[in-house]
Amino acid sequence: MEWLNGSRRRWASLLTLFCVLCLLVTPAVTVKHENFKTCDQSGFCKRNRAYADAAISTSKWQSPYTLDSSTVKFEKGVLTGMVTKKLVNTDTKIRLPLKITFHESGTARVTIDEEKRQKGEIELRHGSKARKERYNEAEKWAIVGGTAVSTGAALNKDAEKGSTRVMYGPGSKFEAVIKHAPFGVQFKRDGETQVKLNDRGLMNVEHWRPKVDKPEKEVKEGEEAVVAESDKDAGEDESTWWDESFGGNTDSKPKGPEAVAMDVQFPGYQHVYGVASHAGPLALKETRGGDGKYSDPYRLYNTDVFEYEMDSPMTLYGAIPFMQAQKKDSTVGVFWLNAAETWIDITKSTSSANPLSLGIGGTTSTETHWISEAGLLDVFVFLGPTPQDVIGAYGELTGFTQLPQQFSIAHHQCRWNYVTDEDVKDVDRKFDKSKIPYDVIWLDIEYPEGKKYFTWDPLNFPDPIAMQKQLDDHERKLVAIIDPHIKNEGNYHIVDELKSKDLAIKNKDGNIYEGWCWPGSSHWVDCFNPKAREWWKSLFRYDKFKGTAKNMFVWNDMNEPSVFNGPETTGPKDNLHHGNWEHRDLHNINGMTFHNATYDALLARDKEEDKHNVRPFVLTRSFYSGSQRLGAMWTGDNQAAWPHLEASIPMVLSMGISGYPFAGADVGGFFGNPSKELLTRWYQAGAFYPFFRAHAHIDTRRREPYLAGEPYTEIIAQALRLRYGLLPAWYTAFHEASTTGAPIIRPNYYVHPGDEKGFAIDDQLYLGSTGLLAKPVVKEGQEEQVIYLADKEKYFDYFDFWQYEGPGMVSVAAPLENIPLLMQGGHIFPRRDRPRRSSGLMRFDPFTLVVVLGNSGDAEGTLYLDDGESFDYQSGSYIHRRFKYQAATATLTSEDVGTAGKMTKEYLKKMEKVRVEKVIVVGAPDGWKGKKEASVSEEMAGKSAPSRKVEMEFHAKADGKAAWAVVRDPGVQVGGGWNIAF
Repeated sequence: MEWLNGSRRRWASLLTLFCVLCLLVTPAVTVKHENFKTCDQSGFCKRNRAYADAAISTSKWQSPYTLDSSTVKFEKGVLTGMVTKKLVNTDTKIRLPLKITFHESGTARVTIDEEKRQKGEIELRHGSKARKERYNEAEKWAIVGGTAVSTGAALNKDAEKGSTRVMYGPGSKFEAVIKHAPFGVQFKRDGETQVKLNDRGLMNVEHWRPKVDKPEKEVKEGEEAVVAESDKDAGEDESTWWDESFGGNTDSKPKGPEAVAMDVQFPGYQHVYGVASHAGPLALKETRGGDGKYSDPYRLYNTDVFEYEMDSPMTLYGAIPFMQAQKKDSTVGVFWLNAAETWIDITKSTSSANPLSLGIGGTTSTETHWISEAGLLDVFVFLGPTPQDVIGAYGELTGFTQLPQQFSIAHHQCRWNYVTDEDVKDVDRKFDKSKIPYDVIWLDIEYPEGKKYFTWDPLNFPDPIAMQKQLDDHERKLVAIIDPHIKNEGNYHIVDELKSKDLAIKNKDGNIYEGWCWPGSSHWVDCFNPKAREWWKSLFRYDKFKGTAKNMFVWNDMNEPSVFNGPETTGPKDNLHHGNWEHRDLHNINGMTFHNATYDALLARDKEEDKHNVRPFVLTRSFYSGSQRLGAMWTGDNQAAWPHLEASIPMVLSMGISGYPFAGADVGGFFGNPSKELLTRWYQAGAFYPFFRAHAHIDTRRREPYLAGEPYTEIIAQALRLRYGLLPAWYTAFHEASTTGAPIIRPNYYVHPGDEKGFAIDDQLYLGSTGLLAKPVVKEGQEEQVIYLADKEKYFDYFDFWQYEGPGMVSVAAPLENIPLLMQGGHIFPRRDRPRRSSGLMRFDPFTLVVVLGNSGDAEGTLYLDDGESFDYQSGSYIHRRFKYQAATATLTSEDVGTAGKMTKEYLKKMEKVRVEKVIVVGAPDGWKGKKEASVSEEMAGKSAPSRKVEMEFHAKADGKAAWAVVRDPGVQVGGGWNIAF
């Protein structure tokens, strides 16, 4: 009988898996909302929203949180004290330790814990093995710098009674005003309040309390409403304190209610951005209902939301709890360091300048309400005043984006799935035959044997080394998917080691957790465990992962984690990780730990890579603050539909200003079959994603560019050649991002922070510091594009030099073969005009400098160049030049802005034959008409060599097109010092 029961269970499991896979393989129409919670279905969110409603609707509401003045201490840039929470109708006070740290960077950090949990003085239910403390290790994963405590921060002794004031920041321009009763903090810059914490009294720390079982009331028919009102009067709604069910899964909640919440107000700021990732506009919407507003808060809870819907605050695959607020010439921000499920309400209020103004001249403020299920209340405050000040300070804390290998910022070709190694080689040959550049081809989940990672299907991929060798012949790469779910199957050495070494995520009982994913029954690697990370590193060594070569890199998908039979398609919250932290505590960081482990693994594939010679490339789907240090992300399983193309631009822009600029969307759309027009327009847009990958579902038709047919194939190829030609500008922008945190593609508000009219614009973008302004076409049948110019500067069409001038809207012709792309006056950018089959083949090609003259007549730009693959740049193996054109002398100058290192001379020697082959001056002065020569002088060993004459062509203005000039082959090294006088 036991055998029969076991057999039935196995058949039931197989049937369940079959049904799950059928649902996932067949593309749905849209996301299944019933699989994901709304705020009303999330107990802690609903409770705290109700708390906020009560506070706001009660005229005499006062927050129950007080800072005990007798406990306040300030020493060496750190303020400490005890916040107490007075319980209703009792004399009981809950003690909440407070710490406010002022950093040298000008950032302030406010942290509130709970003393009883901190000391372990609580009891867990169900015999749980979970940790008793609030999760306090988020900073271990997210924070890498910027935490030096300010030595200049000082108390302002003129503070009013009942408050403490601290002056800090550059020149002591910042001030924190800590109000004691009720507790709250105001942050000021130059005397003006910029950010307020708990000003509306919505702070709520759900303290530990024992569960008291109440006798059930007998409810007679017709008395339900009366009993409900009686319960309401008796106290809080405890229905989701102790357990909570959703979608057939029950969360045991052994620690009871432990949410933290606080209101964060931005007085005078109408626009807020960030909290990526969501499929909506860049400027975040209000969330309390009404015309054009959301009715649910923005949610941060990483999960597998395939075919996500447009214009929604629904959760997606990643979570970055960093928000910026913008008003004219002022930017501020907050970073809510919490790894648990988080909801964010946004509302706005407008105050009139005076009672008779009828709203004219009024000020709009943005009020936000942050709610997390568990963990500390931990908030960083950034006071700007520029967008880059805020983004840079956040980047200093969480790390700047990695400087990637050059191949990874070129064109990637992917689908689920290339079915054999011969298929891969055939696609590779057809790209060459069609003269279409690409750098990387990808393998999805069908390449391993039976979906067992670290293996190859022996029938379909019998010779993976030969496949990689063919790619390597043209400096191309292979990326293969490896996910965190490990197939639970006998005689599979990976799962055998995972079990024997005890390295997997556990269930609430402390046993290995089993769930369902692509392989069927699966276990998940617990990368919070240092031993698990070390084991994971060992699996990628070439002598262990047979069939891999040095041009193979990795894609981490499904790392939220995605669990097909789990609550909300992810892991149960009462699962246990290393250190007995509950999954609820650290859910949003889970994907980053796996990404981090894979990054480290690629550094340790052999002794040469152990020395950090080769930069890893790892794509991730799930992410958190800090993931930008490790590689690229993409926006997940989108649809081959025009609205998804349109949404991709604000989504990628949002990632950039959220500190994660190496971002992209699946070109062509993952689900469905795009029309040829949509596919073409998507490639044109994708040419302006920092991460540029075409991808498609297994059920879609093949759509490699060479299959599109003419004129589409050639138009797509033109977009790809544009990307490859501009790779020097892209790589320079990536270098800037890796050193300052600056976005790679930039929204209007970032470039023009004083232009209020442009604060909500999110369908056009600037490329780095190049002045290149693109607005890809994202609507069907559109053949004209309206571009907003924020300033009075001159702009020129990239392709034909047609001149435009702002401020205001300008119309640009946009037939299918055109990408609307303008050049802003005052900039110089580099490009290479010989796009080849892959970026590696362009390594020693010459450069073209495009000098775009504007109203001032001056222009400036930079070029950063290194070997594009190793860490040698950290030892000075790079070229970094600034190019300046000065109208007063009509001279273009190249100057070194790098810092010499031990490998500088060696690299310059290697690049000495790489020259500037062309200089193009757009908007050339009319006075150049008739001139046929320019004068070139170079610096040799620190001395100026004799000048020489070179040929120059001048082209006069014609039919709205600007005058332009070209100097061909000035004979100067790209890494040298020189002057060209026109």
